[in-house]
Amino acid sequence: MVEGAPRETRRRRPWLARQDWYFAIALASFVGVAVWFGRAIEDFFTPPSRDIPAPMLVGETLSDALQSASSAKVSAVVVARHSSDRYPKDVVMRQDPAAGARVRAGRQISLVVSNGVQIFAMPDLRYESLREVGLDLSHDQLTLGKVHYVLSADAEPNQVVTQDPAPLTAVRPGSVVNLEIAKSAGSAQKAPDFEGKSIDEARDMAAADHMRLGQVVWTPFGRNGPPRGEVVRQVPGPSAPLDSSQLVSLQVSAGPREAGYLVRQVHATVFAPDLTGTATTQNVRIEVRDETGTWNVYDAFAQPRQKLDFNLTVIGTSELDVYVNNELLDSTQLGVEPPLSKQPTKEKP
Repeated sequence: MVEGAPRETRRRRPWLARQDWYFAIALASFVGVAVWFGRAIEDFFTPPSRDIPAPMLVGETLSDALQSASSAKVSAVVVARHSSDRYPKDVVMRQDPAAGARVRAGRQISLVVSNGVQIFAMPDLRYESLREVGLDLSHDQLTLGKVHYVLSADAEPNQVVTQDPAPLTAVRPGSVVNLEIAKSAGSAQKAPDFEGKSIDEARDMAAADHMRLGQVVWTPFGRNGPPRGEVVRQVPGPSAPLDSSQLVSLQVSAGPREAGYLVRQVHATVFAPDLTGTATTQNVRIEVRDETGTWNVYDAFAQPRQKLDFNLTVIGTSELDVYVNNELLDSTQLGVEPPLSKQPTKEKP
C-alpha cells in the first residue's frame, strides 16, 4: 500500500483502465467498418474501368498469341488442336471470349490451334467386314458414305468388294468413303419380263417387285413399228439375276406416227460448286427429266470444283437439274420434243 495516496483515488484507477480498452476496441471497429464501406462504394461506382477488351489472337502464331495475351494483361491457354485447310500449322483458329469482348484483367482466353493440312494414304478396306471398316474409319477420322450391296465371286458375304476413294489415294480427315459390299448369291432378284408390255404396265410390275427402272429410251420404229409405249427390249434381259443396286433399262416404241429426232445423245459436264468457301464435300444430285420420267445420273458427295462428265440419252423435251444439298442450283434444257406428224390418208379409188 502506498502511503499518502487518498483512498478514493486508489479505487477509481481500475475502472478508468477498463474504459481505455473499450474505447480502443470501439475505435478499431469504427475504422474497419469505414474502410469496408469505402471499398464497397468504390467497387460499385468504378468496376467498368477495370474491364479490358480481349485481344485479337486469331490468325497469329501460337508464340505471338501468347505474347499478345501477356501484353494485354490476360492469359491464353490451348484447349484443342484441329486440322485445317485455311490456317497453317500452329496458327490460332478460334478464341473464346471473342476479340473485343470486355473481360477482367487476368482472364484466361481459350485457344484452338491449327495442326495444318493433314493428308494421308487411304487405307485398304477390301475384304473387311463393316465392323472392321467402322473401326478403321473412326481411327483415321473418315466418314462412311453410301453402302451398296452387290454380287461378287471374289469376296465373302458382308465383305467390302470395292471402295471409293481407292486404296492409297491421298485423303484428309473427314473425307467420305463409299463402299460396295458383297451379298449372298441366294438373295439375288431376277429381272421381270417387261418385253411386249406397255411402259405403264412395266412401271407397275417394277413397283410390285420393289425394284427400280433405269433409263427408258423411246425409239421410233417407222410406220410399221409397235404401238407407242410398248417395251421392245430390256437390259438385263428377262429372268437375269439382279442385285439390290442394279437397274433395268428399257427400249420403248415411240409409235408409228412419230417423226423427227426423238432420241438425243447428249454429253453433259458439271462442275461441283463451292458454296461454303471451306473446300468441304457437298452432296450433289444431278437429275434428268424428259418424256420418259425423271431419274438421277449422279447422287453422291463431291469435292468443290470436281468435274463430273456424263453421256446421256434423252427423249423429247428434256432438262438437266443440278441440286446441291437438296437445293436446286441450276437447270439446263437439253432438247425440245418435236410435234406429232399427221397420219397419212389413203386415196380413194
